Amino acid sequence: MDRPVIYHIPVCPFSQRVEILLALKGLSEAVEFHVIDITEPRPDWLLEKTGGTTALPVLETENGGVLKESLVLLRYVEERWAKPRTAREDPFERGIERLFITREGPFGMAGYLYVMNTDRAKTDEKREALLGHYRWLNEMLERHNPEGTWLFDRFGLAEIVYTPLMMRFWFLEHYEGFALPDTPEFARVARWRAACLGHEAAQQVRYDQIVKLYYDYAVGAGNGALPEGRQRSSFAFAPDWRDRPMPPADKYDRVASDAELGLLDA
Repeated sequence: MDRPVIYHIPVCPFSQRVEILLALKGLSEAVEFHVIDITEPRPDWLLEKTGGTTALPVLETENGGVLKESLVLLRYVEERWAKPRTAREDPFERGIERLFITREGPFGMAGYLYVMNTDRAKTDEKREALLGHYRWLNEMLERHNPEGTWLFDRFGLAEIVYTPLMMRFWFLEHYEGFALPDTPEFARVARWRAACLGHEAAQQVRYDQIVKLYYDYAVGAGNGALPEGRQRSSFAFAPDWRDRPMPPADKYDRVASDAELGLLDA
Protein backbone atom coordinates (compact mmCIF):
# COMPACT_ATOMS: atom_id res chain seq x y z
CA MET A 1 0.00 0.00 0.00
CA ASP A 2 1.17 3.53 -0.72
CA ARG A 3 -1.04 5.15 1.95
CA PRO A 4 -2.99 4.12 5.06
CA VAL A 5 -6.37 2.42 4.64
CA ILE A 6 -9.38 2.86 6.90
CA TYR A 7 -11.91 0.01 6.89
CA HIS A 8 -15.28 1.33 7.91
CA ILE A 9 -19.04 0.92 7.87
CA PRO A 10 -21.13 3.05 5.48
CA VAL A 11 -21.95 6.46 7.00
CA CYS A 12 -20.01 5.53 10.12
CA PRO A 13 -19.83 8.60 12.42
CA PHE A 14 -16.48 7.46 13.79
CA SER A 15 -14.72 7.26 10.44
CA GLN A 16 -16.34 10.56 9.45
CA ARG A 17 -14.33 12.12 12.26
CA VAL A 18 -11.15 11.19 10.41
CA GLU A 19 -12.60 12.40 7.11
CA ILE A 20 -13.34 15.79 8.67
CA LEU A 21 -9.86 16.07 10.18
CA LEU A 22 -8.22 15.22 6.86
CA ALA A 23 -10.44 17.76 5.06
CA LEU A 24 -9.40 20.46 7.54
CA LYS A 25 -5.76 19.67 6.85
CA GLY A 26 -6.26 19.60 3.07
CA LEU A 27 -5.28 15.92 3.04
CA SER A 28 -8.46 14.13 1.96
CA GLU A 29 -6.48 11.92 -0.45
CA ALA A 30 -3.84 10.93 2.13
CA VAL A 31 -5.94 8.00 3.39
CA GLU A 32 -7.94 5.43 1.43
CA PHE A 33 -11.37 4.53 2.80
CA HIS A 34 -12.55 0.95 2.24
CA VAL A 35 -16.24 0.33 2.94
CA ILE A 36 -17.26 -2.89 4.73
CA ASP A 37 -20.79 -4.23 4.21
CA ILE A 38 -22.47 -4.15 7.63
CA THR A 39 -25.17 -6.56 6.45
CA GLU A 40 -22.63 -9.38 6.02
CA PRO A 41 -20.31 -11.11 8.53
CA ARG A 42 -16.87 -9.53 8.69
CA PRO A 43 -14.60 -11.13 6.04
CA ASP A 44 -11.87 -13.47 7.29
CA TRP A 45 -9.10 -11.27 5.85
CA LEU A 46 -10.33 -8.34 7.94
CA LEU A 47 -10.71 -10.41 11.11
CA GLU A 48 -7.14 -11.55 10.63
CA LYS A 49 -5.99 -7.92 10.57
CA THR A 50 -8.04 -6.98 13.64
CA GLY A 51 -7.26 -10.03 15.75
CA GLY A 52 -10.86 -11.20 15.55
CA THR A 53 -12.57 -8.00 16.70
CA THR A 54 -15.45 -6.65 14.61
CA ALA A 55 -15.66 -3.01 15.70
CA LEU A 56 -14.90 -0.44 13.01
CA PRO A 57 -13.25 1.78 11.88
CA VAL A 58 -9.80 0.22 11.73
CA LEU A 59 -6.74 1.89 10.22
CA GLU A 60 -3.97 -0.09 8.55
CA THR A 61 -0.68 1.67 7.86
CA GLU A 62 1.46 1.17 4.77
CA ASN A 63 3.62 -1.22 6.79
CA GLY A 64 0.70 -3.32 8.02
CA GLY A 65 0.31 -1.77 11.47
CA VAL A 66 -3.26 -1.76 12.74
CA LEU A 67 -4.92 0.89 14.92
CA LYS A 68 -8.46 0.87 16.35
CA GLU A 69 -10.82 3.38 18.00
CA SER A 70 -11.68 6.65 16.31
CA LEU A 71 -10.06 8.88 18.93
CA VAL A 72 -6.80 6.94 18.48
CA LEU A 73 -7.09 7.35 14.71
CA LEU A 74 -7.61 11.08 15.11
CA ARG A 75 -4.47 11.36 17.21
CA TYR A 76 -2.51 9.32 14.64
CA VAL A 77 -3.57 11.64 11.83
CA GLU A 78 -2.91 14.75 13.93
CA GLU A 79 0.59 13.61 14.83
CA ARG A 80 1.56 12.15 11.46
CA TRP A 81 0.45 15.24 9.55
CA ALA A 82 1.12 17.81 12.25
CA LYS A 83 0.57 20.94 10.16
CA PRO A 84 -1.82 22.64 10.23
CA ARG A 85 -2.45 21.74 13.85
CA THR A 86 -6.04 21.02 14.88
CA ALA A 87 -5.77 20.22 18.59
CA ARG A 88 -5.20 23.12 20.95
CA GLU A 89 -1.58 24.05 21.66
CA ASP A 90 -2.08 25.84 24.98
CA PRO A 91 -1.88 23.20 27.76
CA PHE A 92 -4.92 24.50 29.64
CA GLU A 93 -7.05 24.75 26.51
CA ARG A 94 -5.89 21.26 25.51
CA GLY A 95 -7.07 20.05 28.90
CA ILE A 96 -10.49 21.63 28.41
CA GLU A 97 -10.66 20.13 24.92
CA ARG A 98 -9.90 16.68 26.34
CA LEU A 99 -12.50 17.16 29.09
CA PHE A 100 -15.09 18.13 26.48
CA ILE A 101 -14.28 14.99 24.50
CA THR A 102 -14.62 12.69 27.52
CA ARG A 103 -18.40 13.03 27.27
CA GLU A 104 -18.68 12.03 23.61
CA GLY A 105 -19.29 8.34 24.40
CA PRO A 106 -22.24 8.83 26.78
CA PHE A 107 -23.60 11.58 24.50
CA GLY A 108 -23.61 9.28 21.49
CA MET A 109 -25.03 6.38 23.48
CA ALA A 110 -27.92 8.54 24.72
CA GLY A 111 -28.87 9.42 21.15
CA TYR A 112 -28.68 5.86 19.89
CA LEU A 113 -30.64 4.46 22.83
CA TYR A 114 -33.28 7.11 22.17
CA VAL A 115 -33.74 6.25 18.50
CA MET A 116 -33.66 2.48 19.16
CA ASN A 117 -36.29 2.68 21.88
CA THR A 118 -39.45 0.77 20.92
CA ASP A 119 -41.47 1.49 24.08
CA ARG A 120 -43.52 4.66 23.58
CA ALA A 121 -43.86 5.04 27.36
CA LYS A 122 -40.08 5.56 27.66
CA THR A 123 -39.71 8.33 25.08
CA ASP A 124 -39.71 11.15 27.65
CA GLU A 125 -37.06 9.35 29.68
CA LYS A 126 -34.82 8.89 26.61
CA ARG A 127 -35.34 12.48 25.51
CA GLU A 128 -34.44 13.85 28.92
CA ALA A 129 -31.29 11.72 29.06
CA LEU A 130 -30.06 13.26 25.80
CA LEU A 131 -31.04 16.78 26.89
CA GLY A 132 -28.95 16.29 30.02
CA HIS A 133 -25.86 15.91 27.83
CA TYR A 134 -26.80 18.98 25.81
CA ARG A 135 -27.13 20.95 29.05
CA TRP A 136 -23.59 19.96 30.05
CA LEU A 137 -22.26 20.97 26.63
CA ASN A 138 -24.10 24.28 26.89
CA GLU A 139 -22.54 24.99 30.28
CA MET A 140 -19.04 24.20 29.00
CA LEU A 141 -19.47 26.43 25.97
CA GLU A 142 -20.86 29.26 28.10
CA ARG A 143 -17.95 28.98 30.49
CA HIS A 144 -15.14 28.92 27.95
CA ASN A 145 -16.44 30.98 25.02
CA PRO A 146 -19.81 32.54 25.91
CA GLU A 147 -20.02 35.02 23.03
CA GLY A 148 -18.34 32.89 20.38
CA THR A 149 -19.36 30.08 18.10
CA TRP A 150 -16.88 27.28 18.78
CA LEU A 151 -15.44 25.88 22.00
CA PHE A 152 -12.51 28.23 21.40
CA ASP A 153 -11.73 30.41 18.37
CA ARG A 154 -12.20 27.93 15.52
CA PHE A 155 -13.67 24.60 14.46
CA GLY A 156 -11.29 22.23 16.23
CA LEU A 157 -10.85 18.75 17.62
CA ALA A 158 -13.84 18.94 19.96
CA GLU A 159 -16.07 19.91 17.05
CA ILE A 160 -14.66 17.09 14.90
CA VAL A 161 -15.54 14.55 17.59
CA TYR A 162 -19.13 15.73 18.15
CA THR A 163 -20.26 16.82 14.68
CA PRO A 164 -20.75 13.31 13.21
CA LEU A 165 -22.83 12.28 16.22
CA MET A 166 -25.05 15.34 15.95
CA MET A 167 -25.49 14.57 12.26
CA ARG A 168 -26.58 11.03 13.11
CA PHE A 169 -29.10 12.54 15.48
CA TRP A 170 -30.98 13.75 12.44
CA PHE A 171 -32.67 10.38 12.80
CA LEU A 172 -34.15 11.69 16.06
CA GLU A 173 -35.67 14.65 14.25
CA HIS A 174 -37.40 12.36 11.77
CA TYR A 175 -38.38 9.40 13.95
CA GLU A 176 -38.88 11.07 17.34
CA GLY A 177 -39.70 14.68 16.46
CA PHE A 178 -36.76 15.75 18.59
CA ALA A 179 -35.49 19.32 18.61
CA LEU A 180 -33.41 21.28 21.07
CA PRO A 181 -35.78 23.44 23.13
CA ASP A 182 -35.70 27.09 22.10
CA THR A 183 -34.83 28.27 25.61
CA PRO A 184 -31.87 30.13 27.14
CA GLU A 185 -30.41 26.98 28.75
CA PHE A 186 -29.78 25.52 25.28
CA ALA A 187 -29.08 28.72 23.32
CA ARG A 188 -25.30 28.46 23.35
CA VAL A 189 -25.15 24.78 22.39
CA ALA A 190 -27.77 25.38 19.69
CA ARG A 191 -25.52 28.02 18.12
CA TRP A 192 -22.55 25.66 18.30
CA ARG A 193 -24.52 22.75 16.88
CA ALA A 194 -25.80 24.76 13.90
CA ALA A 195 -22.28 25.95 13.08
CA CYS A 196 -20.86 22.43 13.34
CA LEU A 197 -23.51 20.95 11.05
CA GLY A 198 -22.89 23.67 8.47
CA HIS A 199 -19.10 23.58 8.46
CA GLU A 200 -17.66 23.04 4.98
CA ALA A 201 -15.27 20.30 6.13
CA ALA A 202 -18.13 18.19 7.54
CA GLN A 203 -20.37 17.65 4.53
CA GLN A 204 -19.68 13.96 3.91
CA VAL A 205 -23.28 12.89 4.68
CA ARG A 206 -26.79 14.24 4.17
CA TYR A 207 -29.95 14.38 6.26
CA ASP A 208 -31.97 12.09 4.00
CA GLN A 209 -29.08 9.63 3.77
CA ILE A 210 -28.94 9.25 7.55
CA VAL A 211 -32.71 8.94 7.90
CA LYS A 212 -32.97 6.26 5.22
CA LEU A 213 -29.99 4.13 6.22
CA TYR A 214 -30.76 4.21 9.94
CA TYR A 215 -34.39 3.16 9.63
CA ASP A 216 -33.70 -0.26 11.16
CA TYR A 217 -32.14 1.40 14.20
CA ALA A 218 -35.37 3.34 14.64
CA VAL A 219 -37.34 0.10 15.01
CA GLY A 220 -34.81 -1.43 17.39
CA ALA A 221 -32.51 -3.38 15.05
CA GLY A 222 -28.94 -2.12 15.04
CA ASN A 223 -25.65 -3.12 13.40
CA GLY A 224 -27.16 -4.76 10.34
CA ALA A 225 -29.73 -6.89 12.20
CA LEU A 226 -33.04 -7.45 10.38
CA PRO A 227 -36.34 -6.33 11.92
CA GLU A 228 -39.06 -8.93 12.09
CA GLY A 229 -40.70 -9.60 8.73
CA ARG A 230 -37.93 -7.98 6.68
CA GLN A 231 -35.50 -9.54 4.19
CA ARG A 232 -33.23 -6.56 3.45
CA SER A 233 -31.33 -4.27 5.80
CA SER A 234 -31.79 -0.53 5.51
CA PHE A 235 -27.98 -0.44 5.34
CA ALA A 236 -27.93 -2.51 2.14
CA PHE A 237 -25.77 -1.06 -0.64
CA ALA A 238 -28.49 -1.57 -3.25
CA PRO A 239 -30.81 -0.09 -4.20
CA ASP A 240 -28.81 3.09 -3.63
CA TRP A 241 -30.20 5.23 -0.79
CA ARG A 242 -30.70 8.12 -3.22
CA ASP A 243 -33.27 6.05 -5.10
CA ARG A 244 -35.30 5.15 -2.02
CA PRO A 245 -38.25 7.11 -0.58
CA MET A 246 -38.07 8.75 2.83
CA PRO A 247 -39.12 6.15 5.43
CA PRO A 248 -42.34 6.55 7.40
CA ALA A 249 -41.87 8.09 10.83
CA ASP A 250 -44.49 6.00 12.68
CA LYS A 251 -41.87 3.70 14.27
CA TYR A 252 -43.98 2.87 17.34
CA ASP A 253 -46.92 1.61 15.33
CA ARG A 254 -45.34 -0.77 12.81
CA VAL A 255 -42.25 -1.87 10.91
CA ALA A 256 -42.21 -0.75 7.30
CA SER A 257 -41.81 -3.44 4.63
CA ASP A 258 -38.87 -3.85 2.27
CA ALA A 259 -41.06 -2.56 -0.56
CA GLU A 260 -42.16 0.52 1.39
CA LEU A 261 -38.53 1.35 2.14
CA GLY A 262 -37.51 0.96 -1.50
CA LEU A 263 -35.24 -1.98 -0.73
CA LEU A 264 -36.50 -4.33 -3.42
CA ASP A 265 -34.59 -4.56 -6.68
CA ALA A 266 -36.33 -3.21 -9.75
